[in-house]
Amino acid sequence: MSQFRLVAGVDEVGRGPLAGAVVAAAVILDPTQPIIGLADSKKLSAKKREALDLEIRSKALAWSLGRAEVEEIDQLNILQATFLAMQRALAGLTIQPEHVLIDGNRCPKLAYSMEAIVGGDALIPAISAASILAKVSRDAELVLLDQLYPTYGFAQHKGYPTPSHLNAIRQYGVLPIHRRSFKPIKTLFPH
Repeated sequence: MSQFRLVAGVDEVGRGPLAGAVVAAAVILDPTQPIIGLADSKKLSAKKREALDLEIRSKALAWSLGRAEVEEIDQLNILQATFLAMQRALAGLTIQPEHVLIDGNRCPKLAYSMEAIVGGDALIPAISAASILAKVSRDAELVLLDQLYPTYGFAQHKGYPTPSHLNAIRQYGVLPIHRRSFKPIKTLFPH
């Protein structure tokens, strides 16, 4: 890994929810401006994530967000949609990386030198940074969706299949932002 100077960390948020886009981020950190406190976004408080999000955006050499929408998730499947979001995040970088480190056990088929690192969001600072940017961005979207659809509780469950979310779907129906290919929704509302 050390033979590469420009390394991008890539991670995604939103594979498991029943609603909303899957969001990926790619980050190339600046070794001369270390960011203290980077960790797996799921292990940080929302307040800490938001503070780090601002710091990453100001100190990183390059960062970019990519996404795949609900329609793309339903057409492609969640894994391929996740890879598409990662591809879009990498394509959006203003500096192209020499090597890409992806959180997980599989890499998308892209024209980059890449490796997948299981648990990378806790091990590799650039992946941690990507995980934080993706989570802060997606969480903010779900808070906005909560304002559009207040009876569903998106600000609390962020689209994940919690009992309250499933009850809201049963009570109020499926929204355009719901992933119709996902089992609980397919089961509740077969086409």
